[in-house]
Amino acid sequence: MRPEIPVGLSTASVYPQNTEAAFQYAAELGFDGIELMVWGDPISQDVAHVEYLSSRYQVPILSIHAPCLIISQRVWGKDPVPKLARAVHAAEDLGAPTVVVHPPFRWQRYYVDAFDDIVGELEDDSGVAVAVENMFPMRADRLFGAGERSARRLSRRGGGPGAAASAFGKSIDPTDDGYRNYTLDLSHTAMAGADAQAMFTRMGAELTHLHLADGSGAAHDEHLLPGDGTQPCATICRQLAASDFDGAVVLEITTSSARTKPERAAMLARALDFARTHLAR
Repeated sequence: MRPEIPVGLSTASVYPQNTEAAFQYAAELGFDGIELMVWGDPISQDVAHVEYLSSRYQVPILSIHAPCLIISQRVWGKDPVPKLARAVHAAEDLGAPTVVVHPPFRWQRYYVDAFDDIVGELEDDSGVAVAVENMFPMRADRLFGAGERSARRLSRRGGGPGAAASAFGKSIDPTDDGYRNYTLDLSHTAMAGADAQAMFTRMGAELTHLHLADGSGAAHDEHLLPGDGTQPCATICRQLAASDFDGAVVLEITTSSARTKPERAAMLARALDFARTHLAR
Protein backbone atom coordinates (compact mmCIF):
# COMPACT_ATOMS: atom_id res chain seq x y z
CA MET A 1 0.00 0.00 0.00
CA ARG A 2 1.36 3.40 -0.94
CA PRO A 3 2.17 5.71 1.99
CA GLU A 4 0.13 8.85 2.55
CA ILE A 5 1.54 12.02 1.02
CA PRO A 6 3.18 14.18 3.72
CA VAL A 7 1.62 17.60 4.25
CA GLY A 8 3.98 20.30 5.44
CA LEU A 9 3.66 23.88 6.64
CA SER A 10 5.76 26.65 5.12
CA THR A 11 7.23 28.89 7.79
CA ALA A 12 6.11 31.78 5.55
CA SER A 13 2.50 30.80 6.28
CA VAL A 14 2.62 32.19 9.82
CA TYR A 15 4.01 35.62 8.90
CA PRO A 16 4.29 38.04 10.69
CA GLN A 17 5.10 35.47 13.38
CA ASN A 18 8.53 33.90 13.22
CA THR A 19 10.07 30.56 12.32
CA GLU A 20 9.69 29.04 15.78
CA ALA A 21 5.99 29.87 15.75
CA ALA A 22 5.63 27.79 12.58
CA PHE A 23 7.13 24.78 14.37
CA GLN A 24 4.70 25.30 17.25
CA TYR A 25 1.67 25.41 14.96
CA ALA A 26 2.92 22.40 12.98
CA ALA A 27 3.36 20.33 16.14
CA GLU A 28 0.02 21.36 17.67
CA LEU A 29 -2.04 20.89 14.50
CA GLY A 30 -0.44 17.66 13.31
CA PHE A 31 1.44 18.69 10.18
CA ASP A 32 3.93 16.13 8.87
CA GLY A 33 6.78 18.60 8.61
CA ILE A 34 8.03 22.09 7.81
CA GLU A 35 9.24 23.91 4.74
CA LEU A 36 11.86 26.36 5.92
CA MET A 37 11.62 29.68 4.11
CA VAL A 38 15.09 31.23 4.37
CA TRP A 39 14.56 34.98 4.53
CA GLY A 40 14.95 37.99 6.86
CA ASP A 41 14.06 36.15 10.07
CA PRO A 42 17.47 35.43 11.68
CA ILE A 43 16.26 32.05 12.96
CA SER A 44 15.54 30.91 9.40
CA GLN A 45 19.15 31.59 8.45
CA ASP A 46 20.63 29.60 11.36
CA VAL A 47 20.70 25.94 10.36
CA ALA A 48 21.86 24.76 13.77
CA HIS A 49 18.97 26.54 15.49
CA VAL A 50 16.47 25.17 12.97
CA GLU A 51 17.82 21.68 13.70
CA TYR A 52 17.26 22.35 17.41
CA LEU A 53 13.66 23.47 16.77
CA SER A 54 12.99 20.39 14.64
CA SER A 55 14.19 18.19 17.49
CA ARG A 56 12.40 20.14 20.21
CA TYR A 57 9.01 20.09 18.47
CA GLN A 58 9.52 16.69 16.81
CA VAL A 59 8.68 18.13 13.40
CA PRO A 60 10.97 17.14 10.50
CA ILE A 61 12.15 19.47 7.74
CA LEU A 62 10.56 18.41 4.46
CA SER A 63 12.08 21.12 2.28
CA ILE A 64 14.15 24.29 2.20
CA HIS A 65 13.04 27.34 0.24
CA ALA A 66 16.25 28.99 -0.97
CA PRO A 67 16.57 32.75 -0.29
CA CYS A 68 15.69 33.88 -3.80
CA LEU A 69 12.87 36.36 -3.13
CA ILE A 70 13.35 40.07 -3.82
CA ILE A 71 13.20 40.66 -0.06
CA SER A 72 15.93 38.07 0.61
CA GLN A 73 18.48 39.23 -1.97
CA ARG A 74 21.10 39.89 0.74
CA VAL A 75 20.36 36.85 2.92
CA TRP A 76 23.41 34.54 2.98
CA GLY A 77 25.27 37.03 0.77
CA LYS A 78 24.61 38.67 -2.60
CA ASP A 79 25.83 35.98 -5.02
CA PRO A 80 22.93 33.63 -5.86
CA VAL A 81 25.18 30.71 -6.80
CA PRO A 82 26.72 30.06 -3.35
CA LYS A 83 23.36 30.90 -1.78
CA LEU A 84 21.69 28.05 -3.68
CA ALA A 85 24.58 25.74 -2.80
CA ARG A 86 24.23 26.73 0.85
CA ALA A 87 20.52 25.91 0.72
CA VAL A 88 21.34 22.45 -0.65
CA HIS A 89 23.96 21.91 2.07
CA ALA A 90 21.38 23.01 4.67
CA ALA A 91 18.95 20.46 3.27
CA GLU A 92 21.62 17.76 3.61
CA ASP A 93 22.32 18.79 7.21
CA LEU A 94 18.62 18.88 8.10
CA GLY A 95 17.65 15.70 6.27
CA ALA A 96 15.36 17.53 3.84
CA PRO A 97 15.03 15.86 0.43
CA THR A 98 14.05 19.00 -1.51
CA VAL A 99 15.18 22.57 -2.11
CA VAL A 100 12.68 24.93 -3.76
CA VAL A 101 14.22 27.60 -5.99
CA HIS A 102 12.88 30.34 -8.25
CA PRO A 103 14.40 30.93 -11.69
CA PRO A 104 17.02 33.71 -11.80
CA PHE A 105 16.15 37.37 -12.23
CA ARG A 106 17.08 39.09 -15.49
CA TRP A 107 19.79 41.20 -13.87
CA GLN A 108 21.59 38.09 -12.54
CA ARG A 109 23.19 37.51 -15.92
CA TYR A 110 25.84 34.97 -14.98
CA TYR A 111 23.30 33.07 -12.90
CA VAL A 112 20.82 33.04 -15.79
CA ASP A 113 23.41 31.56 -18.15
CA ALA A 114 24.71 29.01 -15.64
CA PHE A 115 21.47 28.15 -13.83
CA ASP A 116 20.62 24.88 -15.56
CA ASP A 117 24.12 23.49 -15.09
CA ILE A 118 24.31 24.65 -11.47
CA VAL A 119 21.01 22.98 -10.60
CA GLY A 120 22.08 19.72 -12.25
CA GLU A 121 25.50 19.68 -10.60
CA LEU A 122 24.07 20.36 -7.14
CA GLU A 123 21.60 17.51 -7.56
CA ASP A 124 24.31 15.14 -8.77
CA ASP A 125 26.62 16.00 -5.88
CA SER A 126 24.05 15.97 -3.08
CA GLY A 127 21.13 13.73 -3.99
CA VAL A 128 18.85 16.62 -2.98
CA ALA A 129 16.10 17.51 -5.48
CA VAL A 130 16.41 21.15 -6.56
CA ALA A 131 12.79 21.74 -7.59
CA VAL A 132 12.39 24.78 -9.86
CA GLU A 133 9.16 26.66 -9.22
CA ASN A 134 6.73 28.21 -11.70
CA MET A 135 6.50 31.97 -11.35
CA PHE A 136 4.41 34.89 -12.69
CA PRO A 137 4.88 38.10 -14.68
CA MET A 138 4.53 41.64 -13.41
CA ARG A 139 1.07 42.60 -14.67
CA ALA A 140 0.21 46.04 -16.02
CA ASP A 141 -3.34 45.80 -14.65
CA ARG A 142 -1.88 46.00 -11.14
CA LEU A 143 -1.82 49.75 -11.75
CA PHE A 144 -5.63 49.70 -12.02
CA GLY A 145 -6.28 47.66 -8.90
CA ALA A 146 -4.52 44.47 -7.84
CA GLY A 147 -7.54 42.81 -6.25
CA GLU A 148 -11.02 41.91 -7.48
CA ARG A 149 -10.95 44.27 -10.46
CA SER A 150 -7.78 42.72 -11.87
CA ALA A 151 -9.17 39.22 -11.24
CA ARG A 152 -12.31 40.13 -13.21
CA ARG A 153 -10.18 41.47 -16.07
CA LEU A 154 -8.17 38.26 -16.22
CA SER A 155 -11.35 36.17 -16.17
CA ARG A 156 -12.85 38.16 -19.05
CA ARG A 157 -9.70 37.77 -21.14
CA GLY A 158 -9.72 34.01 -20.66
CA GLY A 159 -6.19 33.68 -22.02
CA GLY A 160 -3.61 35.22 -19.75
CA PRO A 161 -3.08 38.48 -17.90
CA GLY A 162 -2.72 40.81 -20.91
CA ALA A 163 0.12 43.33 -20.84
CA ALA A 164 2.84 41.98 -18.54
CA ALA A 165 6.61 41.73 -18.24
CA SER A 166 8.71 39.07 -16.58
CA ALA A 167 11.44 39.95 -14.12
CA PHE A 168 13.01 36.53 -14.69
CA GLY A 169 15.80 35.61 -17.06
CA LYS A 170 14.35 32.12 -17.57
CA SER A 171 10.79 31.18 -18.43
CA ILE A 172 8.22 31.57 -15.67
CA ASP A 173 7.07 28.09 -16.74
CA PRO A 174 10.01 25.84 -15.85
CA THR A 175 8.81 23.10 -18.21
CA ASP A 176 9.88 25.39 -21.07
CA ASP A 177 13.52 24.87 -20.01
CA GLY A 178 13.22 21.37 -18.60
CA TYR A 179 14.48 20.20 -15.18
CA ARG A 180 14.60 16.94 -13.30
CA ASN A 181 12.43 18.33 -10.51
CA TYR A 182 9.63 20.89 -10.40
CA THR A 183 7.63 22.73 -7.75
CA LEU A 184 4.07 23.58 -8.81
CA ASP A 185 2.66 26.65 -7.03
CA LEU A 186 -1.08 27.12 -7.48
CA SER A 187 -1.10 30.73 -6.31
CA HIS A 188 1.48 31.54 -8.99
CA THR A 189 -0.57 29.89 -11.74
CA ALA A 190 -3.53 32.07 -10.73
CA MET A 191 -1.55 35.30 -10.94
CA ALA A 192 0.06 34.26 -14.23
CA GLY A 193 -3.28 33.35 -15.77
CA ALA A 194 -1.78 29.94 -16.51
CA ASP A 195 -3.69 26.69 -16.90
CA ALA A 196 -2.70 24.89 -13.70
CA GLN A 197 -4.02 21.53 -14.87
CA ALA A 198 -2.03 21.75 -18.11
CA MET A 199 1.13 22.70 -16.22
CA PHE A 200 0.57 19.83 -13.80
CA THR A 201 0.34 17.48 -16.77
CA ARG A 202 3.49 18.87 -18.40
CA MET A 203 5.45 18.49 -15.17
CA GLY A 204 4.41 14.85 -15.05
CA ALA A 205 6.71 12.50 -13.16
CA GLU A 206 9.19 15.33 -12.57
CA LEU A 207 6.71 17.09 -10.26
CA THR A 208 8.46 16.67 -6.92
CA HIS A 209 6.79 19.28 -4.75
CA LEU A 210 3.44 21.09 -4.54
CA HIS A 211 2.86 24.47 -2.95
CA LEU A 212 -0.80 24.13 -2.08
CA ALA A 213 -2.49 27.53 -2.08
CA ASP A 214 -5.14 29.24 -4.13
CA GLY A 215 -5.67 32.44 -6.06
CA SER A 216 -8.45 34.33 -7.76
CA GLY A 217 -6.43 35.74 -10.65
CA ALA A 218 -5.70 39.06 -8.95
CA ALA A 219 -2.58 40.97 -9.97
CA HIS A 220 -0.74 40.08 -6.78
CA ASP A 221 0.42 36.78 -5.31
CA GLU A 222 -2.53 35.96 -3.04
CA HIS A 223 -1.68 32.58 -1.49
CA LEU A 224 -5.28 32.06 -0.43
CA LEU A 225 -6.37 29.04 1.55
CA PRO A 226 -7.02 26.15 -0.84
CA GLY A 227 -10.62 26.16 -1.93
CA ASP A 228 -11.00 29.93 -1.55
CA GLY A 229 -9.96 30.79 -5.12
CA THR A 230 -10.33 29.59 -8.68
CA GLN A 231 -7.50 27.07 -8.94
CA PRO A 232 -8.13 23.29 -9.24
CA CYS A 233 -6.61 22.58 -5.84
CA ALA A 234 -8.86 19.65 -4.96
CA THR A 235 -8.53 18.07 -8.41
CA ILE A 236 -4.75 18.25 -8.43
CA CYS A 237 -4.54 16.85 -4.90
CA ARG A 238 -6.76 13.93 -5.88
CA GLN A 239 -4.65 13.29 -8.98
CA LEU A 240 -1.50 13.25 -6.84
CA ALA A 241 -3.12 10.80 -4.45
CA ALA A 242 -4.02 8.50 -7.34
CA SER A 243 -0.51 8.65 -8.79
CA ASP A 244 2.90 7.37 -7.70
CA PHE A 245 3.85 10.85 -6.41
CA ASP A 246 6.33 10.42 -3.57
CA GLY A 247 7.14 14.06 -2.84
CA ALA A 248 5.55 16.45 -0.37
CA VAL A 249 2.69 18.93 -0.39
CA VAL A 250 3.36 22.14 1.50
CA LEU A 251 0.75 24.68 2.51
CA GLU A 252 2.19 28.07 1.58
CA ILE A 253 -0.71 30.35 2.45
CA THR A 254 -1.25 33.86 3.76
CA THR A 255 -2.65 34.15 7.29
CA SER A 256 -1.62 37.75 7.92
CA SER A 257 -5.28 38.76 8.24
CA ALA A 258 -5.54 36.75 11.47
CA ARG A 259 -5.93 39.04 14.46
CA THR A 260 -5.08 36.43 17.09
CA LYS A 261 -3.07 33.24 17.37
CA PRO A 262 -6.22 31.08 17.71
CA GLU A 263 -7.60 32.69 14.55
CA ARG A 264 -4.37 31.88 12.69
CA ALA A 265 -4.44 28.33 14.04
CA ALA A 266 -8.00 27.92 12.77
CA MET A 267 -6.97 29.06 9.28
CA LEU A 268 -4.04 26.63 9.25
CA ALA A 269 -6.23 23.81 10.55
CA ARG A 270 -8.81 24.43 7.80
CA ALA A 271 -6.10 24.35 5.13
CA LEU A 272 -4.62 21.16 6.59
CA ASP A 273 -8.04 19.49 6.64
CA PHE A 274 -8.53 20.39 2.96
CA ALA A 275 -5.15 18.86 2.08
CA ARG A 276 -5.70 15.68 4.10
CA THR A 277 -9.19 15.21 2.65
CA HIS A 278 -8.15 15.49 -1.00
CA LEU A 279 -4.76 13.76 -0.68
CA ALA A 280 -6.10 10.68 1.09
CA ARG A 281 -5.03 7.40 -0.50
